Amino acid sequence: MRALLALALIALSACGTIRAVANPEPEPERWSIVIHGGAGVIDRTTLTPGQDAAYRAAMRDALTIGGNILESGGTSLDAVTATISYLEDNELFNAGRGAVFSAEGRNELDASIMDGSTRAAGAVAGMTRTRHPILAARAVMEHSPHVMLVGEGAETFARTQNLEEVAPSYFFTERRWQQLDQYLRANNLPVPARPEGAPPAPQGYHLEGADDHQFGTVGVVAYDSRGNIAAGTSTGGMTGKRWGRVGDAPIIGAGTYAQNGVCGVSATGSGEYFIRAGVARAICARMELNSDDADDAANLVMREVGEMGGSGGVIVIDGNGRYAWVMNTPGMYRGQLRQGGYPLVQIFADEDD
Repeated sequence: MRALLALALIALSACGTIRAVANPEPEPERWSIVIHGGAGVIDRTTLTPGQDAAYRAAMRDALTIGGNILESGGTSLDAVTATISYLEDNELFNAGRGAVFSAEGRNELDASIMDGSTRAAGAVAGMTRTRHPILAARAVMEHSPHVMLVGEGAETFARTQNLEEVAPSYFFTERRWQQLDQYLRANNLPVPARPEGAPPAPQGYHLEGADDHQFGTVGVVAYDSRGNIAAGTSTGGMTGKRWGRVGDAPIIGAGTYAQNGVCGVSATGSGEYFIRAGVARAICARMELNSDDADDAANLVMREVGEMGGSGGVIVIDGNGRYAWVMNTPGMYRGQLRQGGYPLVQIFADEDD
């Protein structure tokens, strides 16, 4: 934040003294929520009208889910987990059902969550059977001594928490499989067998729409009526990822961060660069130590990412519940809602708030 008080010169008295008037910052929001559904090469020439409408409707539904929890006095953590769980079940997004495939033909899912009131955090990576990775991440935070669990260990832990388990084919969508096929052929890599339990290959399938399969992710940051901030992120990673690759989404300080009174951040983009720049924590550090506002901090850090060669975007909520979003891509699925307001949903970078 900038200085808490902006001093304006009002008048000079007859004796030559200066009278200054303090302009206080706006009152904190009662509650607010901001979400993203991934950033990438998303523009009006590739996103079909039907896809545009579907994404906007899904984002509005997600905001409504989180907003209803916050309006009824629920916690920011509950709003984050419920909203991301919905997005994980919506095949439009690269998280949960609808996640992209690795080069081996698997959906390998990552998620993280952070509680700004305590800075407790939980994360999972490489999950293939737990329906809602975000719930597994929260369980790691609340019911284990650890911050991050991966692979089969994460699945075993999720079973101890009675989280819903599904067959790997639950996450399959034809769109994502065709994106994998296209990617592997273009890079002269072998195409794996169609996953067990997947529906038969359709005849004459045409892959259309935005090229959003490389860096898609979903994320939510919420600020509740108690002033508590929480942030969470969930993803299937990158199409064609190899060797157990893990991006920034489950890494606290890179893809997710929350600290009461300062900020909450969820990121989406080319994860290797977001890890190297420590994007989420860097934004919060600028806000805490340099008194940058959310928009300035996010712009400066995303400029650094861009200079390194990375692309993507971030959503931010500051210590008073005010939001910001910044991207260096043609588009980012995004939306925000606050107490007494209406859902605002945008896709393209040139849309005005």
